[in-house]
Amino acid sequence: MTTFSDLKLSAPLLQALATEGYETPTPIQAQAIPPLLEGRDLLGIAQTGTGKTAAFALPLLQRLTSTDRRAAPRSVRALILTPTRELCVQILDSFRSYGRHLRLSRVAIYGGVSQGPQVQALSRGVDVLVATPGRLLDLMNQGQVKFDGLEAFVLDEADRMLDMGFILPVKRIVAKIPAQRQTLMFSATMPQAVQGLVASLLKEPVRVEVTPVATTAERIAQRVHFVEKANKRALLESLLGDKAISRALVFTRTKHGANKVAEGLAKAGVRADAIHGNKSQNARQKALNDFRSGKVRVLVATDIAARGIDVDGVTHVINYDLPNEPESYVHRIGRTARAGNEGIAISFCDSEERAYLRDIERTIRQAVPIDAEHPFHAAHIAEGKRGGAGAPPARGGRGRSGSSQGNHGSGNHGSGSHAQGHRASGGGRPSHGHHRDADASAEGNGHRGRRPDRDHARAEQPRQGGVEGRGEQRREHQFRDGPARDRQPNDRQTGEGRGRNEHSRNGHAHPHAQPRVKEAHGDNGHRGGSRHGQHGAERAARQEPARTEASQHRGARVDAANGHTPPRRPNPHRPAEGGNQNGRGGQGRSEARNGKGSQRRPQRFEPVRMG
Repeated sequence: MTTFSDLKLSAPLLQALATEGYETPTPIQAQAIPPLLEGRDLLGIAQTGTGKTAAFALPLLQRLTSTDRRAAPRSVRALILTPTRELCVQILDSFRSYGRHLRLSRVAIYGGVSQGPQVQALSRGVDVLVATPGRLLDLMNQGQVKFDGLEAFVLDEADRMLDMGFILPVKRIVAKIPAQRQTLMFSATMPQAVQGLVASLLKEPVRVEVTPVATTAERIAQRVHFVEKANKRALLESLLGDKAISRALVFTRTKHGANKVAEGLAKAGVRADAIHGNKSQNARQKALNDFRSGKVRVLVATDIAARGIDVDGVTHVINYDLPNEPESYVHRIGRTARAGNEGIAISFCDSEERAYLRDIERTIRQAVPIDAEHPFHAAHIAEGKRGGAGAPPARGGRGRSGSSQGNHGSGNHGSGSHAQGHRASGGGRPSHGHHRDADASAEGNGHRGRRPDRDHARAEQPRQGGVEGRGEQRREHQFRDGPARDRQPNDRQTGEGRGRNEHSRNGHAHPHAQPRVKEAHGDNGHRGGSRHGQHGAERAARQEPARTEASQHRGARVDAANGHTPPRRPNPHRPAEGGNQNGRGGQGRSEARNGKGSQRRPQRFEPVRMG
């Protein structure tokens, strides 16, 4: 069995490890420390809680003490980038513990606190700098830190760094550090973005992979509870009634949700606190310290704080909300079963999170056992998860009532696409299938979008044969609604040749109606043998007289009440007959402007009283 003394570590480091009680290295420590002591670049793939912090901290401390070189003012010898403040503080504590017998300076810089003490510490020069990308980039832009003497660069939790949107700050920082350096990268998962970052940062790296990518620790007992969303809080309080849950981490998807869960537990008599990005650094650190010391039994957190919570003795991790990223599930439950201990991970799953659970099981390559022994078990959600009757409805299309497919699926609507277009998706606008079926059987094709009240009216009216009957019925629908001024039918409404001499509901004929000329396009009177089809040339010939006639009567208003055209009021702003557009040939604008015309200028547009 390999021991730390077999890894050729210095005596001060071995003494510090003995003080901490570490004797046997973890698999990633045993594989990563030897090549790092040789100065090689390294790519480490391991989950949280496997001891990877010591895997890069121990060889870095030994390298920095191998020479008598000291850090110049505002310069850094080793840089460690982390995604969160909590992880930044945790790594600094590890360097302080392992290097307690070494004369090396260590500083952590992160946001959420005043930068004054951080700037003062950097001004003297730093051997080991642990930083978050945002605050470090700010200090770099201010000229408070330099990297001309950098010897080693560590990018910890690379996948989480990219998930949090730090890819651009990381690239800007890397552009400022020397090309000749030792580079280390650690990640729990290896998405495509991390692989591209590896190719750009590392030079012939040694790959250390102690477990398959995105697999969970074997000492974690996992189970899922299917529960309605409204019963999640009651289920959590029921579980926390077990005194065996001495120290639990509860993860939510949002910061607001974390506050609500923590407040609800406090009202139920459970000592709980919340930690998330909206809280100040002092409040976050206080909550973490209270949880570590045992003053707080339950700590409610979001994913952003999942990587920085390194607390021994966490017995349970509870996923109040399942994460929408499967990799986050691995990091969440990795907060328990640390340092060789065992742990339990419990996940709540409602009907909207079944897809997340399937992605998680596909990522970790195993099925999460179902626990139905709780008072809030939702059997229909569990069956839907396994592909039973509770499966989610198919996506796509607008919602329709659940009976629409049964009404339309077997009926003949003239086309298969019409019957197929009304799929049941568990709600939506009610359909009027019986009206469509009646129309389809009578006319041979279903008309979409008809109003049921109009369909009843059509059914009550006696059907008249030929084109004239259809023109009369169509005009009845056009004249049924709307004000009197809008009741004048146009050529399209009357059908142009379909009952031009027919009377409207008010008993008056169209003032410009022409005698109807029946066109011979077949024995049944249809144009071109079809209800709506007509040739382009014939259509143009029929529309040309109507356009000419409409242009002659442009501007006239027809009173639908008595059928006469009121006289048009003279407009003094228009040139007189025979005059030009500038008003020089008649009583136009120039005469009115010079006082030769009317003394009182009437309004350009005045309302016309009808009737």
